Amino acid sequence: MVLIAAAVCTKSGKVIISRQFVEMTKVRIEGLLAAFPKLMTTGKQHTFVETDSVRYVYQPLEKLYMLLITTKASNILEDLETLRLFSKVIPEYCHSLEEKEILDNAFNLIFAFDEIVALGYRESVNLAQIKTFVEMDSHEEKVYQAVRQTQEREAKQKMREKAKELQRQRMESAKRGGNIGRGGHGGFSSDGFGSSGGIGGGSNISAPSIENIEIKPSIKLQKPSQPRNALKLGGKSKDVDSFVDQLKSEGEKISTLTPASTAAAAVARPKIASDIHTESVHLKLEDKLVVRLGRDGGLQTFELSGLLTLRISDEKFGRIKVKLENADQRGIQLQTHPNVDKELFKTKGLIGLKNPAKPFPLNTDVGVLKWRYQTQDESAIPLTINCWPSENGDGGCDVNIEYELEHTRLELQDVCIAIPLPMGVQPAVGECDGTYNYDSRRHLLQWNLPIIDASNKAGSLEFSVASSIPGDFFPLQVSFASKTSYADLRAHDIVTVDDETPVKYSSETFLFVDKYEIV
Repeated sequence: MVLIAAAVCTKSGKVIISRQFVEMTKVRIEGLLAAFPKLMTTGKQHTFVETDSVRYVYQPLEKLYMLLITTKASNILEDLETLRLFSKVIPEYCHSLEEKEILDNAFNLIFAFDEIVALGYRESVNLAQIKTFVEMDSHEEKVYQAVRQTQEREAKQKMREKAKELQRQRMESAKRGGNIGRGGHGGFSSDGFGSSGGIGGGSNISAPSIENIEIKPSIKLQKPSQPRNALKLGGKSKDVDSFVDQLKSEGEKISTLTPASTAAAAVARPKIASDIHTESVHLKLEDKLVVRLGRDGGLQTFELSGLLTLRISDEKFGRIKVKLENADQRGIQLQTHPNVDKELFKTKGLIGLKNPAKPFPLNTDVGVLKWRYQTQDESAIPLTINCWPSENGDGGCDVNIEYELEHTRLELQDVCIAIPLPMGVQPAVGECDGTYNYDSRRHLLQWNLPIIDASNKAGSLEFSVASSIPGDFFPLQVSFASKTSYADLRAHDIVTVDDETPVKYSSETFLFVDKYEIV
């Protein structure tokens, strides 16, 4: 199915919230929503209505409608199933199905809608997963709250100790004042408590409670002295600040990194120099990978997204068609630009404008096709990394790491595998395919491989680290680039619209890593 938009509206047709899932002008969406009430007819039990271009699928929610707008080519059974999921989401965030309640929870509903549909296609999620994703439960926030509560408890304990100290000082001060007139009227006895006899008739002195501490102006308390160079929680040492300022003045770039982000910062995205001559018609195909693997094996996340852009620098080549060859066998989702003729692309694999009389924009990178692929199939992994740290009996670890190129048609360049290390410990490297670099400032071992291809598909690195445990070497961060498309798409030919005369063109392909980690 291709879902264009989802909306919650009143029975009279007033739109309360709406979410658009495909590229379409605001005027067009507003026109589709405005047309819905006019198509409703009384006395019919259907939950959908069709026009020449779209299908409206709806479900009554008391005084409201949950409305989906889809293409006519979509499967009506899938449409109804998706509609039921949308209808279940609304009561999860709204106590009542009233217009005001919908508006008050609009952002949560929009976020939930985005978890159900991406790029016009239904995601494989249930209601419980949607709630989890929208809540965005943060482990870091829980840690922060726990630390804050601990600090508050410590501060209260210090307050109680300080109160007891003030109470003790007051009692000692009172004793010292009574010893001066020990033999006089109303004085103190030798045991330190006042006598009830005598002319003064003084009463016994009772120990004050913590809640009723009173400090008289006549008593001067000396402020406890603290070492000037003592460290304070959350404070900054002047020596450290001056050292950092000195490094900055010498041209060093100083950044604050958490241990988890140090390895990620070390694997900057490789840049492949474009050494091709660009023609008047130029195509650029870009793939981006997000991969997350478990340290004990198993694929946790795999996301591929890509974009095909077209740039025309000569107006005489504005009206063209691009023949695309798709050798993909995985079922990657392809989506053309709204101005591109979808039927022409589906039937003949040609990318051309809906209105053939119009040319493509000049001197502009125009995105004509994008794609997306998500899977849990481990065969999709292009490069596997096996990191095996084991304790050596001397308080340290022996680490063996190996890589293997699973997709031999790919040629990976400037591969960098960043391995985190314990602070202040230098690794002893035994065997290494490629080169390595120890970054003592960021506590990293960087394993660099200029190229990995079918002739160099596997390699290993062995090193030892003292005073370490196996968990110190994760997460590993990997970066690489390639001139081969993971999606296995390529331009086959470019011809003119009128007589299909071949047009000379240039093309380039990039595959790069947005995030590739072993956790």
